[in-house]
Amino acid sequence: MDLSEIAKKLGLWETKHIIRKAAELRRLCDVQFDSSVIGVGEVCKAIICLEIAATSFQVIFDRQAAIRLSGMSEKAYNRSFNSLQNTLGVKTKLDIRELGIQFGCIRLIPFVKKGLSLYKDRFIASLPASRRANADFTRPVFTAVAFYMCAKKHKLKVDKLKLIEVSGTSESEFNSVFASMKDLCFDVFGISKEKKDPREVKGNRELLDVLPEKRKIEDGNFSSDDGTEVSSHKKHKRMGNAAYEQWKSCVLSSNKKNKAKGHCKQTVQTSLDFLKEAPEKTELEALS
Repeated sequence: MDLSEIAKKLGLWETKHIIRKAAELRRLCDVQFDSSVIGVGEVCKAIICLEIAATSFQVIFDRQAAIRLSGMSEKAYNRSFNSLQNTLGVKTKLDIRELGIQFGCIRLIPFVKKGLSLYKDRFIASLPASRRANADFTRPVFTAVAFYMCAKKHKLKVDKLKLIEVSGTSESEFNSVFASMKDLCFDVFGISKEKKDPREVKGNRELLDVLPEKRKIEDGNFSSDDGTEVSSHKKHKRMGNAAYEQWKSCVLSSNKKNKAKGHCKQTVQTSLDFLKEAPEKTELEALS
């Protein structure tokens, strides 16, 4: 498929400079390596080259439409994009505003900018004078980590793995920058975790009473199973036993009454049969 046709489907038909840049990147790919080795087909390679070219010219690119057109899953497309970009040695700038829109955290943008600027100043200040000129913060991993830490501090859910894929970095590099940023800018990105006294935390009593043997000592250093306090579990058990005993006694008494009634009926029937046979015997005795 021709690049111009793909660009037209992605809404980039009027940007000829982007198409030329994408064609140059595709030729570079063909010269340097075989893209099929890393699982990137010709159509997907053209789409990725168009995205890299559009990003370099700061033109909005619809990645979701590109993923649908490539016929790949989002995860596979992101992996192929990162592999192709790293192989070409192209560095893309990760925009904080685009991250905010993509992850639905627009209100984090000023906090990320402030924290990232503070981290750069403190990191450079911690370096020797001979190395300060070589400090490079153009890699997108710094922006991604600052965005993730701000989201974590403000208790907003952000998919870490997706953020790593978008930034085109590895998980080990992400974790390394995360530790460095947390150490230098704990007052901006850090989250204080204070251990609470277990006695100050009041749990659900009903849930605790379900298994009273697991609740040994509480406020006042006494067991909930001792003394006059009876757990709801034991109360329910006792009530169930009492109800069962009552039902059992009712069944037994009913059976006894039924047996007595049956015995009485049998006695009455026997008496009636005897009375019927008595006149016949007297008549026979008189004749004899």
